Amino acid sequence: MLITLFAALSATGAAGGGRLMGVASCAGSTCHGRAEGNGAVVRQDEIASWQEPSSPTGAHSRAYAVLGTLRGRQIGATLGIEPTASGECLGCHATTGGARGPQFQLSDGVGCESCHGAAESWLPTHFTVGGSHAANVSAGMTPLERPAVRAKVCLDCHYGSSDQGQFVSHRLMAAGHPRLSFELDLFSALQQHHDADADYAQRKSTPSSVRLWAVGQAEAVRRSLSLFRQPDFGTQGMFPEFYFFDCHSCHRRITDGPQRTLTFETNPGRPILFGIPPYNDENMIMLSAVARVLAPAQAAGFDASVAAFHQAMGQGRGEAVTAAAKLEAAAGALENALDGRGYGSDEAFQVVAAIADRATSPRFTDYAGSAQAVMALDTLLNAMVREDRVTVGAAAGIRGAINRAYAAVESPESYNPAAFRAALGQASRSIGALR
Repeated sequence: MLITLFAALSATGAAGGGRLMGVASCAGSTCHGRAEGNGAVVRQDEIASWQEPSSPTGAHSRAYAVLGTLRGRQIGATLGIEPTASGECLGCHATTGGARGPQFQLSDGVGCESCHGAAESWLPTHFTVGGSHAANVSAGMTPLERPAVRAKVCLDCHYGSSDQGQFVSHRLMAAGHPRLSFELDLFSALQQHHDADADYAQRKSTPSSVRLWAVGQAEAVRRSLSLFRQPDFGTQGMFPEFYFFDCHSCHRRITDGPQRTLTFETNPGRPILFGIPPYNDENMIMLSAVARVLAPAQAAGFDASVAAFHQAMGQGRGEAVTAAAKLEAAAGALENALDGRGYGSDEAFQVVAAIADRATSPRFTDYAGSAQAVMALDTLLNAMVREDRVTVGAAAGIRGAINRAYAAVESPESYNPAAFRAALGQASRSIGALR
C-alpha cells in the first residue's frame, strides 16, 4: 500500500519569476545531464535521476504520463474531463504557473522548475564563476534547503493548495484518485539528487533530517487547517468536504445483522461523540509527539488546541473554523520553534520513543495515523544512518522489526489497531536498543 503512495508523487506549480524554461534547458552534459554523477560541485546527473523509470526517484517525470493510464482515463471519464488537458489535473501532474519558453514541454510532467522555481531570471547566472546560492535565490530560485519552504512547495500537491488543480477533493477520490499521504523527510530522500557533502553545507548549511521531518509535520497541520477554514474548500454544497476526514473511519464494512461488530475505538486525542467521522489527524499526532520532546513548553497548549478542535467538529461549522484557526496558530508557533532550534545526536532516538510511548500509542486507532507513524520511524532510523549515529549494519539488523510495522499497515482492510500498536512498540524498542 505504502509503495503505491510513493509512486503517486507529483508537484507544485512553479514559483519564482519569469518564464518556465523547461527540463531541456537544464540537461546539458556540462550542467545536469551527465550519465554519471561525478561533478565537482553538484552531481550533474540530476536529469538521469529525475528520469529513473522504475523507482520513486523518477516519479515526478512520470506524473504527466500517469494521466493517460487506465486509472487516469477512468477518472477522466467519470468526471467528464480530459485529464491531459484539464487544469483540475495539470496543476499537480505538470509544471504550471508561468509563461513558457521555447524548450518547455508540458509532457515533461513535474520538471525542475516545479520545485526550483521558474528559471528564466536565474538560469543564465547560477553556474557562472563566482556565483552563489544566495545570488540564485535573490534572482528567483526557490531555497529548498529551508525546511519550511520545502514543506510548503511539496504540500501544494502532496496535500493541496488553493491554486487551481491543486486540491484532491472527495469528488476526485470517489472517481478513483488515490488517497494522498506525505512525509517530508522520507519523500525528500526518495527524490534526493544531491550529495549533502561539505560543499553543500558550505553553500546551504548542514541539513538535519529531524528538523526536516518535524517542520514538515507542523506545516502539514497548518496547510490542512488553512484549507479547511476556507468555505470553498471546507464544504461541498450542504456537506462538509470529506477529503479532510479520516477515510477509513467511514469506508469499512457495514452489515445489518443483529450482531454488530464495532470498528470504532475510543481515541484519547479526539473528544468526539460516537459516530461522528473524525478529522484526519495523522500529522497532529506526530506533531504532538515531537513537541513533547523538542518543544515541551508548547506541547500541552498544542494538545489542548487539538482536543478543542476535534470537540468543535461536533458543534458546528462556525465553531470548527474558530477552533481550526487557533490550532493553526499553535502549529505555526511550533513550526517556528522546531525550525529555529539546534539539533544534536540524540533527538531522533527521543522522538522515536515518543511516537510509540504510552502518551501517543493509544491515539493510533485508525489507518492513516498509523501509516504516518511507520513512515516516521523508518525515516528517523534512516536519518540516524545518514548522520552516522547508527551503522548500516546495526540498522539492517533491526529491519525485521520495521518491516513488521509496515506489514501492520499493508492494507486498510486488514488493519488491526491493537496489532499495529504492538508492532510499532517493538520497532521503537528495537531502534532504541541501538542508542
